[in-house]
Amino acid sequence: MRKLMILAVAVALAVSVTAAQAAHHEKDIVETAVAAGSFNTLATALQAAGLVETLKGDGPFTVFAPTDEAFAKIPEADLKALLADKAKLTKVLTYHVVSGKVTAAEVVKLSSAATVEGQAIKIDTSDGVKVNEANVIKTDIMASNGVIHVIDTVILPQ
Repeated sequence: MRKLMILAVAVALAVSVTAAQAAHHEKDIVETAVAAGSFNTLATALQAAGLVETLKGDGPFTVFAPTDEAFAKIPEADLKALLADKAKLTKVLTYHVVSGKVTAAEVVKLSSAATVEGQAIKIDTSDGVKVNEANVIKTDIMASNGVIHVIDTVILPQ
């Protein structure tokens, strides 16, 4: 009887922990980025490129998300031109996305990763973590359909 009671308590605890984790990650990548408040330009760009619904999909996705400060490094005229060119914008934005959920622990074991855009991004862990020329400044922001790693520079495909 005692073993049955312990088993019941363990199952109840496991169910409550799983439910708490699910509730914690109930926002998708787009909702998580918008809620953070530092990805307004990224959200605008995703909308302009028609990628919001894609990144709200099942995934999983890994997004190397440039902050508003990262977008501010791009000259204003160049940024406006990029936002107006849907094809080029889509190429740039999908270059920030890797298929699958790649956590920081996995990223540091890689030297490159294939992006949804098609080209690979270079990963360098010799001095912190860099994706191409961008520093990864925050990792493992979990969402219901993947993970976000914050970067300080917009990375551009060739």
